[in-house]
Amino acid sequence: MGLKCGIIGLTNVGKSMIFNCFSNSKAEVTNFSFSTDKSNLGTVQVPDPRLYELEKYQPTEKIIPTVMDIMDLPGLAKGSAQGEGIGNKFLGDLRNTDAIIHVLRCFDDANLPHIEGSVNPVRDKEIVDFELIVKDLESIDKRLEKVARAAKTGDKDAKRGLEVLTKYKTHFENLQPARTLITDDFEKEYVKDLFLLTTKPVLYVCNVDDASAASGNAYIKALTDALKDDGAEIIIIAAKLESDIAELESEDERMEFLNDAGLTEPGVNKLIRSAYKLLNLETFFTIGPKEIRAWTIRRGSTAPEAAGVIHSDLQRGFIRAEVIKYADFVALGSELKCKEAGKLKLEGKTYTVEDGDLLNIRFNV
Repeated sequence: MGLKCGIIGLTNVGKSMIFNCFSNSKAEVTNFSFSTDKSNLGTVQVPDPRLYELEKYQPTEKIIPTVMDIMDLPGLAKGSAQGEGIGNKFLGDLRNTDAIIHVLRCFDDANLPHIEGSVNPVRDKEIVDFELIVKDLESIDKRLEKVARAAKTGDKDAKRGLEVLTKYKTHFENLQPARTLITDDFEKEYVKDLFLLTTKPVLYVCNVDDASAASGNAYIKALTDALKDDGAEIIIIAAKLESDIAELESEDERMEFLNDAGLTEPGVNKLIRSAYKLLNLETFFTIGPKEIRAWTIRRGSTAPEAAGVIHSDLQRGFIRAEVIKYADFVALGSELKCKEAGKLKLEGKTYTVEDGDLLNIRFNV
């Protein structure tokens, strides 16, 4: 789909360790501030138990999950908007992502000093927010200079643009992110090419010690209280524990490790699914004896658009889609039984594909 999440946070909060738990790329992990100067991009399989449930009713040669891209960006510090640390490079890479996974340190470790001298996730969030807002304000100011000159000549479009930019500028000067600004379609479209950092949806990840993996701690409570009106999701992950689990070879060993920690699945699985949802993505399935496969679509995609994800010819020559709901297939156990029960529907070009749909595309080219 070409969409990706960016993992951000202050230095030494555990971003790269979390990234390494689920990525096919490995990022450098150290205890030193500004120890990395590049972003790492990895492709991540999206955990989906439904694939294996489908296999119970449709034996197959292989199962292919859907994937997504996650970028681990270098650690941030105060002044990054002005070039401190990796500064502008970090923020430039962040512009190329579609959503943000913000990792916050919620554990104590005397051997891993915090860049601000103490552990305080609420303060750390505010530091990162401030740096992103400052960078967005800089982008708005640059555009304002150009538009203001045009507006003085009587250009009506420039005058309207000046109003839009001034609205954003005031919002940023009040230290508020763009995603909280109430705007109409014209205003959103007008600043779209600025790729404002604070328009991106955010998922917060609390990196905790092993003992807090299941029940959380006071740091998480403080952050939850601070974000109570934000509407953003908060996920708890013990990065060190997850890293140890990821190194185990057998599923039985991993499950035993998880059970001892009071967990039912790796926290990174929840993180990946939440990030997938944050990108406004959904999954549909194709099933058969050769393969059972998950495919990624944007929420709201039509049947021809979903067909195009499989192959452009299917979209170009789309005739109809045979659709079975996942729950119906699992309940009845086969395509034939779904058809006999009237649960196989024939849908045309206007059908909006729903998450979990099983599709069989009819086409002619």
